[in-house]
Amino acid sequence: MKKTAAFLSLGCKVNSYETEAMRESFVSAGYKIVDFKEQADVYVINTCTVTNMADRKSRQMLHQAKKRNPEAIVAAVGCYVQAAEETLLQDGSVDIVVGNNKKSDLISLVERYQENQNKEEFVVDINKETDYEKLNVSSTMDKTRAFIKIQDGCNRFCSYCIIPYVRGRVRSRKAEDILEEIKNLAAQGYREFVLTGIHISSYGMDLKAPEEKETMPLAELIIDVSRIKGIERIRLGSLEPRIITEPFVQAIAGVRQFCPHFHLSLQSGSDSVLKRMNRKYSAEEYYEKVLLLKKYFLHPAFTTDVIVGFPGETQEEFKETLQFVKKIGFSHIHVFKYSKRAGTAAAKMPDQVPEEVKTLRSNELIAVSSSMGEEYKELFMGRIEKILLEEEIIINDNRYQIGHNERYLKMAVESNEDLANTIVSVKVIKNLTDEIMYCEITH
Repeated sequence: MKKTAAFLSLGCKVNSYETEAMRESFVSAGYKIVDFKEQADVYVINTCTVTNMADRKSRQMLHQAKKRNPEAIVAAVGCYVQAAEETLLQDGSVDIVVGNNKKSDLISLVERYQENQNKEEFVVDINKETDYEKLNVSSTMDKTRAFIKIQDGCNRFCSYCIIPYVRGRVRSRKAEDILEEIKNLAAQGYREFVLTGIHISSYGMDLKAPEEKETMPLAELIIDVSRIKGIERIRLGSLEPRIITEPFVQAIAGVRQFCPHFHLSLQSGSDSVLKRMNRKYSAEEYYEKVLLLKKYFLHPAFTTDVIVGFPGETQEEFKETLQFVKKIGFSHIHVFKYSKRAGTAAAKMPDQVPEEVKTLRSNELIAVSSSMGEEYKELFMGRIEKILLEEEIIINDNRYQIGHNERYLKMAVESNEDLANTIVSVKVIKNLTDEIMYCEITH
């Protein structure tokens, strides 16, 4: 009887990609993959540590796995491991502890544990790692859109962020490896590809020779991906404002498949807060980047992350952020209440903001985000759009097929045909729900 393994990925899309790669290595080793809620011989939890809540969720899932099957091997891998190695080594629910840049070794550690029943641990000094860990996927859980990891690590050291300490320095994946993986997935019928990483704005910078100062590795990669047969859409993960230059925008605007949806990281609209965050740009510089993108793309979608209640944030500074986000007109804002992370500069800052103040500011910003989202959707009413259909859903007993347009607005059509993984032209008619726009297929 085949041994079984169950996987759970917490946190970002990079974690999801890495979990998929680990899952494939277990399949190759003869394991049957089962749902995480089922009994399994091995449980793998790819952890997250971006907030205190993420730490808590990681611990809960590890304990839940051991409770589900006390005889199972429970493996904690990833970012929380890197931050809390000693805690996990003392945790009776965890049998194997594997940090970042060593996930490809997990299967061998599991096999060794099965032989000797001794707690296994493989956590390296991530700050000294210079090589990109080779992980590959040949399929993904999503059947229309594939996330492709192109780099790891971050060199920015924002004062609130633990990620550079648990992911290490920037390490870029070789373009030929990325392109080969995408070719294989495109040949299987995947139409849309999202290039993701911990800090993709730094992609290729560690691979450049001194004389290649003017090259744009990320733009060049996008162009190379666009030449692969079968690719209809290319998206990018989160970007930093500094990468938005005229040559970069000109280059990507010339790519037919490029989707003008920019997740442009902001964090605050107040210059004084940005300085305390060590963000390296001003609100005005950010606005200039937005104007540059609007020069080359019609109605580009801007999404972002904003932290409320950063240490020392006054009501006036928060109001500056509110005014600034309205000036940009984001289609969506991911709002985070500041979470103190031990080991970061911000954790030692004075004037920590009370939790109840963070909650009030968070609620106010979420309301503004919702209002801006509605205004952005209004721009598309009556327009002809192209949507990549992904799945069928039922709303109020009616059957719809839903997908996204290039700007990542969720849209639905009624059809008796199975149109999954096809791109259709539609006319946008009305809002179907708060999140979904109703459209009619055009012929």
